[in-house]
Amino acid sequence: MNWHSRYLQQAVWTRDLRAYLFEQAGLKTARRVLEVGCGTGAILREISAPTLHGLDLEAGSLAECHIHAPAASLTQGDAHFLPYPDKSFDIVYCHFLLLWVKDPLQVLCEMARVGRSVLALAEPDYSQRVDEPSALKPLGEWQAEALRRQGANPSFGASLAETFYQAGIRLIETGPIQGGAVIESTEDWEKEWEVIQSDLDGIIPGEEIKNMKRLDEAARRNGERALHVPTFFAWGKT
Repeated sequence: MNWHSRYLQQAVWTRDLRAYLFEQAGLKTARRVLEVGCGTGAILREISAPTLHGLDLEAGSLAECHIHAPAASLTQGDAHFLPYPDKSFDIVYCHFLLLWVKDPLQVLCEMARVGRSVLALAEPDYSQRVDEPSALKPLGEWQAEALRRQGANPSFGASLAETFYQAGIRLIETGPIQGGAVIESTEDWEKEWEVIQSDLDGIIPGEEIKNMKRLDEAARRNGERALHVPTFFAWGKT
């Protein structure tokens, strides 16, 4: 599984929203910026700031991030305990991160402690996922269960605004991302299925996965496929 390719795909889904939110948060004049959960640098590589930092738990991801975002100062660490002084960043942001952490409230409290503006750019809510035609509905249920088995909360997006409030962040703007994940090209569709098969391996029998992929391909070819996972953003000041 090429995770950098996957993260780049997710970055495309939120590009317009990021441009808007970063402008609202004052990225053009920000001196110090931190991405929490920077992964392989799919987002960090696009950021321009005099002082740019990235933090991730995985050493392997940071090694790849160093290649894609060489201007950033990278730190291996736990998002629950950020190793930075209070209010040391103008902007602190994350992207598809909070659903994966053990305690999202603790992470947001830490982001609020070290930053003046806090942005959560994308958090999904699989409880409201829509799959059409109806024969493909089990696919969403399987993926949500696979995420839970990996330690994620696939429905966290619905709680994002409330968690900002609990963290003491003055919420300025929040809501669902318009558009969101769009699987148009065959290449994107194949990437999506690479993730699905990786997630479901060992959970769902292989033949059932292959059958679901055939149904998905036929529905897409016939113009009958609809897929929507509500994904939420929030940003505020501390």
